[in-house]
Amino acid sequence: MKQVIAAAALTLLPLGGAAQDVAQGEPNADFAPAFENQTRAPALSPTAVSTEVLVDGLSHPWGIATLPEGGWLVTERPGRMRVITPEGRMSVPVEDLPEVDDRRQGGLLDVAISPDFAADRTVFWTYAKLVPGGTVTAAARGVISDDFTRMTEVRDIFVQEPPSRHPMHYGSRILPQADGTVWITTGEHSAAEERDRAQEIGTTYGKVIRVTRDGDPVPGNPFIDEDGIDTIWSLGHRNMQGAAIHPGDGALWTIEHGPRGGDELNRPVAGGNYGWPVVSYGIEYRGSEVGEGRARAPGFEEPVYYWDPVIAPGGMIFHSGTGFDGWQGDILIGSLNPGGLVRLKLDGDRVAGEERLVPELGRVRDVEEMADGSLLLLIDAPEPFGEIVRVTPR
Repeated sequence: MKQVIAAAALTLLPLGGAAQDVAQGEPNADFAPAFENQTRAPALSPTAVSTEVLVDGLSHPWGIATLPEGGWLVTERPGRMRVITPEGRMSVPVEDLPEVDDRRQGGLLDVAISPDFAADRTVFWTYAKLVPGGTVTAAARGVISDDFTRMTEVRDIFVQEPPSRHPMHYGSRILPQADGTVWITTGEHSAAEERDRAQEIGTTYGKVIRVTRDGDPVPGNPFIDEDGIDTIWSLGHRNMQGAAIHPGDGALWTIEHGPRGGDELNRPVAGGNYGWPVVSYGIEYRGSEVGEGRARAPGFEEPVYYWDPVIAPGGMIFHSGTGFDGWQGDILIGSLNPGGLVRLKLDGDRVAGEERLVPELGRVRDVEEMADGSLLLLIDAPEPFGEIVRVTPR
């Protein structure tokens, strides 16, 4: 395995005076934040780390889940799920997964295991699915065989509606919970003629979804008694590719792609509307205004934090604090562009500081914490350049 020593941060705190933010270039839009440290929070003191390639030869790895007996399940976007041993050996693909729509941003996406996996061997995953009329985000579950070679009892527990003609912006993270509920994030398929559906409770575009393990709506979902889809938790999202559960209060946090600027970290509340595509802290790729040309408006929730320029966020976790001193409760986010890892320190529900690490690794699609607090990063690249990289303190 090759070993690389990384100088973990792009900037240092100044020797004197007020703290400066992380070096990141000029913003695309001139919106003022709604509150202090909603963007460009002070740069944290840099962390020195080492990186080591644990696995290589993957094709666009997308999701990773730790197995209780050791090792990991990893998805590859072309439609393969593999088992990785603790030593870094990679299995042949698991058989009997459903066919995926791997055009553009589609394919086999996230993977997670049941909180009671040791007893029920249940695996959850998300994928792009071809259906009559187009393509959708789907979530499924199955039971993996004792030898990890085959998936049985496969069934969809969520299928986005309506179908889209555009194989873009699928979301999609999946988080099964100990109480039998499952969180799923979706995207709005990007296209101008379809993205307004993120504002409609009669579609599941640009939504946080909350279902049971069987795909039924969870009692207490905000739109059960409304004229809408009763599995929706929140709306007005663009393309949520990160989600994690806060270790303190159990709340769901998500992160989503903005256009040119306006990537958002949110703490979705029941029935909350997060604004896309009416308001945004970014601008259109071509440089024009998004929606009403405003960053905020009455009736829309504020993001906890936003980036302009973007970090193009992938997966996220809350770190346990084991292994990396001072990281307990920090949010770690994979960055696809400019790449590497983004660390946010929280003060309650607000961001207090930011650090950028290992940008030389390129497109980080997902993040997983090992038992010793070290990290595994999925490097999203075509075969044979897709990798799993271990990051440890130096």
